[in-house]
Amino acid sequence: MRNISAANLAALQARALVARDFLWITARDRDTGATFPYGFWSDVGDVSAPVLNPNTGLSVTRNFEGSGTLIQISDIPLVSNLTIQNVTIQMSQLDPAVENIVRGYDLKQAGVEIYRGLLSLETRQIVAPAFCRFVGFVDTVEITTPKENDVGSIVLTCASHTQEMTRGNPDTRSNDSQKIRSATDNFFADVTVVGEQEHFWGRQKGKISVSAPTRKMTGVVLSGVPH
Repeated sequence: MRNISAANLAALQARALVARDFLWITARDRDTGATFPYGFWSDVGDVSAPVLNPNTGLSVTRNFEGSGTLIQISDIPLVSNLTIQNVTIQMSQLDPAVENIVRGYDLKQAGVEIYRGLLSLETRQIVAPAFCRFVGFVDTVEITTPKENDVGSIVLTCASHTQEMTRGNPDTRSNDSQKIRSATDNFFADVTVVGEQEHFWGRQKGKISVSAPTRKMTGVVLSGVPH
């Protein structure tokens, strides 16, 4: 069950509002790698609208461009598990702002936030900060350039942020890696030579085995005497 504000609840009960979608994309500059956030919404004109930041839960005001830039968003499944959800976003191929962010910036794994805002039928003003319905990343970008009399499109396929839980860590256990975490951490200082070191244990000697499974030591026998 989703919690909504008292203002939204009152407007819903009065059947006096209309829903609009807000899209926030955080792309990257191809040359510098700096982030470039930009907003679109499913109505006419440019607006400054309050939204609830999904990371902090606080209301922030952002600028969103309209005039048909955001055409359609697929159904967003609301689940209570950790499965990865996919959402498709269709945008106008004719709008200069859409063309700029899709062709001029790097959208690979760009951050995506989708909000739902409820507007008053009388004032056409948002009655409460728009709530977040989806947080994820751009997975694929499909640009269809039409032939004469055909229809073109720009479709973003986005995966939910739960995909981060499926990623592996490429880091390795090394002294250099440990130093990045803490400059005074010497835990892996001898990791490259420890396999060649020899230790005497009773009457046995030899190199330390690094492939044998670790076993719990319950007792040691030296010269027939248990210790």
